[in-house]
Amino acid sequence: MQTLGALPAAVSRPAYDPAQVATGVVHFGPGAFHRGHQAAYFDSVLASDPRWGIAAVSLRSPGTVEALAAQDGLYTLAILDREPSMRVIGAHRTWIGPGGGAKVAALLANPQVRIVTSTVTEKGYCLAGDGTLDMSHPDIVADLQGGEPRSFVGWLVQGLAARRAAGGDPFMVLCCDNLSGNGGKLRAATIALAETRDVDLAKWIADTAAFPDTMVDSITPASDDALYAKVAAELGVEDRATVQREAFTQWVIGPYQFADGPDLAAAGATLTSDVGGYERAKLRILNGLHSSLAYLGLAMGLETVADAMGEPALAAFAERLALQDIVPALDPVAGLDHAAYTQAVLNRFRNPAIRHLLSQIAWDGSQKLPYRLLDTVAAAIRAGRPVDRLAVPVAAWMHFIARRAAERAAITDPLAAPLAEAAAGAAPAELAERLFAFDSIFRPEIAGNAAFRRAVTGAVETLAERRIEALLAR
Repeated sequence: MQTLGALPAAVSRPAYDPAQVATGVVHFGPGAFHRGHQAAYFDSVLASDPRWGIAAVSLRSPGTVEALAAQDGLYTLAILDREPSMRVIGAHRTWIGPGGGAKVAALLANPQVRIVTSTVTEKGYCLAGDGTLDMSHPDIVADLQGGEPRSFVGWLVQGLAARRAAGGDPFMVLCCDNLSGNGGKLRAATIALAETRDVDLAKWIADTAAFPDTMVDSITPASDDALYAKVAAELGVEDRATVQREAFTQWVIGPYQFADGPDLAAAGATLTSDVGGYERAKLRILNGLHSSLAYLGLAMGLETVADAMGEPALAAFAERLALQDIVPALDPVAGLDHAAYTQAVLNRFRNPAIRHLLSQIAWDGSQKLPYRLLDTVAAAIRAGRPVDRLAVPVAAWMHFIARRAAERAAITDPLAAPLAEAAAGAAPAELAERLFAFDSIFRPEIAGNAAFRRAVTGAVETLAERRIEALLAR
């Protein structure tokens, strides 16, 4: 901490004394996204309320917590924008790595800890395909046998059981992974596991514990040697825990009852009764445009999102697609201006400091398209709106699959083999027919709509003729 005073004046530093911060939050999975996102919100709260320091828990991977320990929990958040900036975060006051299970148990039982947050990736919640707890998951099987928990859900059950046994209040749980209805699913999973241990415990959790749904957003590229070197040059000290993200950040949190909790709204979080509305806007506008730019940009020989937005015709097409086709299919959401959100998304895409590869966004198209684009197509069909423009990015995905198959290049997709087989040697019209036959991608109301099929087939033929400018004029 003695290095804080020696940092350059341009570097923002904690507006509080880190030594005076209490631990009120336990976070599982302190990777780059957490340190660039939730930790920054709590860092802002700490300027006026020192109760909300974070304990970083990483019981399977020591790297991050070791880096935090070596730096007294301090690290640099580099903001990537047209005017970049750097900020030192001091919110983490405790760090626990592999072998620290007893310390985690003590923290979860401590009434001073009132919030548990998580970024353990979707698979870290041990859920089955239907979103319920997978009782056959190896970590859950181990937890059912007793002893120190293996799963995150197991830690929640153990911590809540300790709170109940002590006659205290439960902690609130904030899942911060991109999982639709994440709070509800985690609540149900926790109750399900608790029922195997104590039916009364499960009922107490159901009656008293808060698991609000959340939505999080901010592009956070991985830290690399170039970032470490840049931070070291600007700060004059080495920082092996540094993270980077874009300037934009969003944390949407659903309703909850929490007396005397942290003022996350003052730190920039959005409190709403309609997290689902925000999720749909993100999925269809941001992610829908991402996929559209990826497949169309790759067809134009482009490499990054910023490159794609640098093409005036493609950028204008994306804006029309969002405002004239996607936004009309979304229900109104209190506090969210879809048109303004669209412009914010497009501005983020133009950020030259973020190098987001189109080839990576193009991965797993068979899993992404139904939610990112085809839900909007279905809504347009039901409402009787035109589908010609929406057909273009879908055709671009088909064209992408055909090109990869013709080049015998790898297709990163769970359906890679059957997609490549279907696309091999197919003429444009036949390609569209073959891919429309994948009912896991195109549900009947879409695949069976003659107008949409014609629009997609025509766009595939136009792409094969390399006349993409004709499609972008729609």
